Amino acid sequence: MDTSAYQRRLNFASIKTSKMQNRNKNWTISQIPKSNSGLAVITGSTEGVGYEDALALSSSGWNVIMMGRNAQKGAESIAKIHRINPKAKLSFEKIDLADLSSIKAFASRMISKGQAIDLLINNAGVMTPPKRMETADGFELQFGTNHIGHFALTAQLLPLLRKSPGARVVTASSVANREGRINFDDLQSSSAYIPMKAYGQSKLANLMFALELQRQSEKHGWGITSIASHPGVSRTNLLITGAGRWSVAGISRTLLPFLFQPPAQGALPTLYAATSPEAKGGMYYGPNKMMETRGFPAIAKIPAQAEDVNASLKLWKLSEELANVEF
Repeated sequence: MDTSAYQRRLNFASIKTSKMQNRNKNWTISQIPKSNSGLAVITGSTEGVGYEDALALSSSGWNVIMMGRNAQKGAESIAKIHRINPKAKLSFEKIDLADLSSIKAFASRMISKGQAIDLLINNAGVMTPPKRMETADGFELQFGTNHIGHFALTAQLLPLLRKSPGARVVTASSVANREGRINFDDLQSSSAYIPMKAYGQSKLANLMFALELQRQSEKHGWGITSIASHPGVSRTNLLITGAGRWSVAGISRTLLPFLFQPPAQGALPTLYAATSPEAKGGMYYGPNKMMETRGFPAIAKIPAQAEDVNASLKLWKLSEELANVEF
């Protein structure tokens, strides 16, 4: 898809934003179409927004593979959902998105089963560890987990996504992408590590990946719809486990809970992108109120840096090299 055509899509989306906000301002999980056979794979789904995604989809009939690093938490999350919906079809797969070998092992298990994947939700994330940390492969932890991990996972699951007519990939970004910049000279924050700056870069990369994946799908005829979403500001454990409970963000999360919407509300834009017939490829959805920090699903504003098609393609090619994958 050429740059001018993509820009026309963005302009069209901008014109339609207010109309969509009005039409879908009360979109809820009750509007998820029922599915009796679809397979959904969700990263980081043992808690927070990812857990709410798994709960809502399994309650609507989807077969859901919940993914995380901790098998015990996975079993507890499945048991919790089964107490709510005994008929939910759930399983757990252990994966560490900070380890390319773990991603490859999971993808190999899935490929060997051969079942088509109808929905992949790239949800897991690491947020603002106070000190620079690295993945098993030497990437800065946030860039390596949030972007490279999901990039590698999507690439390796591509054959199974292509087996499904109308497969969707939904990649979670964040309002933090607004201040994000892709530092091609220091992608791994080796020269200077600033936690929020590195986080913003990783979430901008998530958004750029989602938009470029749609362009690549259209270019190569993969038949996959790629959509980005963000949860606004939601009350999850990301702040606690990332920056720490006694960071400014962690204290705000603990003492000012009214500033954060519940995870179930934060999950709505992702669920809308994943299931609504009106959700479109190459679009970005988030909450519709208070500068997209809370509310119901609506078209989100794409920051100018994410609209740079050349930079997105450069990031795509570099990511293929770093992750040692090809689409």
